[in-house]
Amino acid sequence: MPDEKLWVDPGAELDRASVELSSRRTGMSFQRTRMSAERTLMSVIRTSLSLIGFGFTIFQVFQKLHDAQVLKSGMAPRRFGEALVVIGIAMLISGIAYHCSFMIGLRAERKSLKSQGLIHAESQFPPSLTLAVALLLLLVGFLAITSMVFDIGPF
Repeated sequence: MPDEKLWVDPGAELDRASVELSSRRTGMSFQRTRMSAERTLMSVIRTSLSLIGFGFTIFQVFQKLHDAQVLKSGMAPRRFGEALVVIGIAMLISGIAYHCSFMIGLRAERKSLKSQGLIHAESQFPPSLTLAVALLLLLVGFLAITSMVFDIGPF
């Protein structure tokens, strides 16, 4: 029976290609989700920076007017400026905590799918430069509020 060929299901090759494409799409969706989380943290940074910056500026302007004896009391604007800085710091802390929590969950889900063989997960998630910037802004925020409340520090 030299003419006898082994029968191969043509649909099996198509199924393997479909599974491979699906696996790659799922892997790329993890990258898109990670980038979306980075953009969300950038939005938190922008808003926090605005609050901290405006709060510090309001504080400084009214402090200088009080020091120049243009105003008798600058306590209300001073407290308002401090409140804006504290709100900016609190928002930044909550944004950083949410980002870290989300990324831990995303990495765990990715690891689970890789262990099941559903995705390749060959590329690593790089370190988050956005998170590093958020932490630096948090440090600046703490320095600003320390300077405002205790009148010490670099500002």
